[in-house]
Amino acid sequence: MGRVETSSSLTFDWAAKDRVYIWHPYTQMLSAPSAIPVERAEGVYLYTADGRRILDGISSWWVNIHGHNHPRLNRALQEQIGKLAQVIFAGFTHQPAVRLAAALVKCTPANLTRVFFSDDGSTAVEVALKMAYQYWRNREESQRKLFVALEHAYHGDTFGAMAVGGVKEFHCHFSDLFFEVRRARGVESLEEILKRESGRVVAVIVEPMVQGAGGMLIWPVEFLRRLREVTHHYSIPLIADEVFTGFGRTGKMFACEHGPIEPDLMCLSKGLTGGYLPLGATLASEEIYGSFLSEDHTRTFFHGHSFTANALSCAVALESLALFHEERRLERVAQLEQLFRERLDHFRDASIVRETRGIGALAVLELEPQKQAGYLDERSAVLGQAFLDRGVLLRPLGNVLYFLPPYVITDDEAHWVFDVIEEVLESLHVSPP
Repeated sequence: MGRVETSSSLTFDWAAKDRVYIWHPYTQMLSAPSAIPVERAEGVYLYTADGRRILDGISSWWVNIHGHNHPRLNRALQEQIGKLAQVIFAGFTHQPAVRLAAALVKCTPANLTRVFFSDDGSTAVEVALKMAYQYWRNREESQRKLFVALEHAYHGDTFGAMAVGGVKEFHCHFSDLFFEVRRARGVESLEEILKRESGRVVAVIVEPMVQGAGGMLIWPVEFLRRLREVTHHYSIPLIADEVFTGFGRTGKMFACEHGPIEPDLMCLSKGLTGGYLPLGATLASEEIYGSFLSEDHTRTFFHGHSFTANALSCAVALESLALFHEERRLERVAQLEQLFRERLDHFRDASIVRETRGIGALAVLELEPQKQAGYLDERSAVLGQAFLDRGVLLRPLGNVLYFLPPYVITDDEAHWVFDVIEEVLESLHVSPP
């Protein structure tokens, strides 16, 4: 049996040992450069073991909304550690979970009355898919086995979430194991599918307003409204995957508010804890919830995991929500949206830029495609490294470059990032074929 290194025996170069022991996500380990060793973080900056300071321009994979190492989030975590870290959530409960559930019900669409906690975005989606499916089974409509999702959708990396996802580069190796899904290209396409097969459809799932990993695609408000009208017409549950769009990213607390619409199920994670700890939540309507109430125990929702409603995560999430309101985050997002719009205008006439777009605290530059368009565009890694060399973390989605910082970024810092983007695009002479 190998010796386990403890804090007192760690004398080796931990950054170098990363390559020996760790398998990183979404990384081709054969060719990827060594992982960047981060020792601490503060505000919008990451500080590395080799002395660099890097501005976190993607909120550490879209989760960090209040900045790193926030004193109030730190305090909330420390206070909760002294009380309760974890307890089984089947048959037990605790104050942070109950208070958080009540707060989420209060700030989400009015028809969402029940909260089911999980551990991340993928499982929040998985829970919603299972709830929708069993809802129909509980109503004795077992012929419903078909889901409807949008093209270019991304909903996570567990099997159900992959099945409704539409980014083939991520999930094509597993497609033989997926359940049946119809892909809609827009409202007219969705209407055609539902007109033809509504009696078989379990639910429609959508990322409201913005499709994130599929290319930061932004939909008009009219699409969101019409989507809800169509699903209402055919009495099909609508699942709103707000894992990415929730907690202010699009300028509203939740993207559904742009409609406004009320989905039947809503999935939350990422910004829920301000980027501190894993936590997911699936909110359900009373109609969905009520279908599971029965003397017949087979209608129970048999789903859970060991860390459901982890007390530490819930306590930090509660403090994150308090910060959101007390520090007027939505006002700041509105200011960033205006700044981003003005700076994006400078790129509109660049020959290398196909399109600029943005919403809330998201700015997007879609470059003209080259030999291999989409997520596998070879310029992605080149651009990412060029930004890192200048002290900015940006992680392009192929030929789609996006800027998605924590809301606490200053105007000067945001302008500097746009200056760096302009410099990199010019210096690398990135151009269409």
